[in-house]
Amino acid sequence: MDDDDLDRPQGGRFTGSEHRFPLRVYFEDTDLSGVVYHANYLRYMERARSDMLRVAGIDQRATIEAGEGAYAIVDLAIRYRAPAKLDDALIVVSQVTRASPASVVIHQTVRRGAVVLTQADVTAALVAPSGRPMRQPRAWLDIYQRLVALGDQELRSLEGNA
Repeated sequence: MDDDDLDRPQGGRFTGSEHRFPLRVYFEDTDLSGVVYHANYLRYMERARSDMLRVAGIDQRATIEAGEGAYAIVDLAIRYRAPAKLDDALIVVSQVTRASPASVVIHQTVRRGAVVLTQADVTAALVAPSGRPMRQPRAWLDIYQRLVALGDQELRSLEGNA
């Protein structure tokens, strides 16, 4: 391993259809009671979604820089189940559950080990610089559809083993 590898930011990886993004809770993430401030879970999920797209081969930056559009969150349903605390090692698990020509739905879970802390369903729509919804590039939609199909296949396999 050379210095360039050591200096690269930590990223996530895919395990089947799930993208797994590790992170640690720092002092800046907590409130006066010593637990993670509720809005910071959204930051964790955003980092994980951005990393998931990058790892999957979706170049958001190039699309933004070309003036071709950007994702905007159009729907978010979140449930807080248990708190994270300073220095906890967490994992954000993200899975594409649905894709349409203009949007993608991603289910995200923040866990500490086996303990589920937070779950959310996030819908991101691709919008033009004018703010109007637009079609996602065909290559992106193909990536999402492959991930959805892989997740469906994994679910059927689990159900068959039950």
